[in-house]
Amino acid sequence: MGAVVLACGGCAQIARSPTPPPDPAGRFVLLTDPIIVVGDTQEHETTGFPLVDNDGAVDEYVEVAQRPPEQPLFGRRLGEWVLFNHPDEPLLHLGDVLDMSCRSELERIWRLAASARAPIAALPGNHDGLMFGIFNVPLIDVADGASQHAWHRGCLRGAGAGDGRAGTRKIESPVVDRRAFITAYLEMLAVNPTPVAGLTPVPASGTVRISWSNPRPDPYIEAVEVQLRDGDAYANSFLAQKLRLPRAQGAPRSVIIIGLDTNQVDALVGTLDTIRSLSPGDIGHVRADQLAAVRPWIDAARRHGDLVVFAGHHNWNRLSFATQLRLAQQFDAIEHPLVYLSAHTHQGFWAMHWVGARRLLELNVSSLSDWPIAYRRLRFAYDESARRLKVVAELLPAAGRAPQSDNALLEAWQALACQPSGVATMRITEEELQIVQEQRSARGTMFDWLVASLGDWCESCQQSLYASGLRYQDAMLRTIQQAYVDLLPEVPAMKPMQPPASCGFDSWTECMTQLRSKPPADLEGSIELFRRRAQFIDTMNHQFDTLQDGTVRNYMACRAVIGAKIDHDLTPSEQRPGRDEAERRARDFFRTEATVGLQ
Repeated sequence: MGAVVLACGGCAQIARSPTPPPDPAGRFVLLTDPIIVVGDTQEHETTGFPLVDNDGAVDEYVEVAQRPPEQPLFGRRLGEWVLFNHPDEPLLHLGDVLDMSCRSELERIWRLAASARAPIAALPGNHDGLMFGIFNVPLIDVADGASQHAWHRGCLRGAGAGDGRAGTRKIESPVVDRRAFITAYLEMLAVNPTPVAGLTPVPASGTVRISWSNPRPDPYIEAVEVQLRDGDAYANSFLAQKLRLPRAQGAPRSVIIIGLDTNQVDALVGTLDTIRSLSPGDIGHVRADQLAAVRPWIDAARRHGDLVVFAGHHNWNRLSFATQLRLAQQFDAIEHPLVYLSAHTHQGFWAMHWVGARRLLELNVSSLSDWPIAYRRLRFAYDESARRLKVVAELLPAAGRAPQSDNALLEAWQALACQPSGVATMRITEEELQIVQEQRSARGTMFDWLVASLGDWCESCQQSLYASGLRYQDAMLRTIQQAYVDLLPEVPAMKPMQPPASCGFDSWTECMTQLRSKPPADLEGSIELFRRRAQFIDTMNHQFDTLQDGTVRNYMACRAVIGAKIDHDLTPSEQRPGRDEAERRARDFFRTEATVGLQ
């Protein structure tokens, strides 16, 4: 099995198209004011019961199976940092808001989004409604034993325990399938950043079709088309959106983005399929029903002289061949150059594709969860006489000028996030190196993973899985302790932080000392200790989220970035295909603009 994993390690590599050629001179007129574009935040719930698919041993072969503990503890602060530093610019999230697709993940991200002043549009990603983005498993009703179902168990926040002090509450279903994600998104859209009419509550079951047009003048999110399905067909639901970009002063045309849902899948997948890269989430699908729903937007844009840009979570070369053919038919109705925005790869690049006899320019945005952690500030310009469309996409953050190397990108984060935190960057870097090395050295082996995957009937197998989970919890507890010590002098609100009542101590430091004692040798004791630790981590994590001080925001964003960079540097290059700096440079990662013509 280990040989199979290694042999298939390159199966998921992204097919590569050439980068755009040098841009010819032109007379470009700016059409839009900027929007912020991000992708792949992948908020992850770490306090559910341990899962084989998220075990540390798998991370030895599948790089992002288990991220450094700084990411689930602090990673969402990167999104908050972006919102705080671009308060008046609309934002487009290109998908994978969640990771395991848990209700707790969704609640944390939506609570963060509610603080935004400008509107936010989010396209669904494969992780937004499928377990880990790859397992398309119909939900099992709680009353019928869903507590034994892996997806349900992995999403049980605080390992199924909690108390009022942490603000936790009992949730009927801890899992977010595609229907639940789309429904929650529509609920957010109805009230954020201010209430809007016409988006009524969505029925909890049954096939539902929604066509909504924003009644406001000059809206950012202008319209949505939704279809929700039940049962085994839930993953064929879709959410398509029409975005109207803010028009630059004096612009002769408007630009709209048609945000597609590239996650209409219907195939089951198992662990062996995942190892072989045969997963429904890895390949993007757009069905004919969704394209029929958005076709009126294309026809209206042509009548009004608007330029149409397409966007979807999956990059062009990871869309199924049938999907590419369906989109090519839609492109026939577009009489200007073609542009496609994407995420999914965690790499970031520019590419030029041929769609029939026409060129398609693609901008792929890197992630906020794995290195290179970056985002884009996007605008469009047009040369009417040459019929060329320019995509201007500043690579951010930037301290004075656009980063032209990984070191420059890291230095920008250090200047704009680490230094304002008031904690020495060297200290944070030393802490991150210690934690990441500790977490990576405690992963276990592929043999451990194979043993653990045998199931609940094997007590020694379960003991191995919980031992791995306890090792990861050790690193999380250490990270929480470091954050408390680092921030306490600058943030007095840290002092009243308290552990869950079940700890039996008023002091979180006393509680942590007890929880970090030597793990028991038997399975029952390991499960109990895991639950208590999970409850403690969830409680502290929730209290961290209540701290809205700028020092906290900068510190946590800094730690998430540096932790991701160190983890990247410690990962052998063969385990991070496409994400080495030299490979990304060859694909124009550091480029900030490109143009495309009709041919």
